[in-house]
Amino acid sequence: MAVKGRLCVLRFAVYSVQRMTINIRAHDMELTPAIKQYTEEKMSSLEKYLDSIRHMDVEVGRAAGHHHKGNVFECKAVVQIGGEVMRVEKDAEDLYKAIDKVKDHLRVELSDWKKRQDERSKAGE
Repeated sequence: MAVKGRLCVLRFAVYSVQRMTINIRAHDMELTPAIKQYTEEKMSSLEKYLDSIRHMDVEVGRAAGHHHKGNVFECKAVVQIGGEVMRVEKDAEDLYKAIDKVKDHLRVELSDWKKRQDERSKAGE
């Protein structure tokens, strides 16, 4: 079906939004879709605190070693930002709690880093 007599001009812009890449690995356990989704949701929420994060490595799993008794889970995250590497490692009796602890600690670390950067830029003015 053809429409005659009308010219429709569509204008649009394409914006390239680079999202943070999150690599998630499991240690000594299976990485289920639920754990992967939960970890991605929690860690990607950190982008709102600092939009210059482009990459994060996260490892979840059972804590190894003779210091841990029973079911102890751990979460480790490594973030590279501005030439610095932030590494946070937390453990808990529940894997989801360990992930939450890492996210909360990273939020504080990223906020502090951003404040230091703002102070440096103000001092240079």
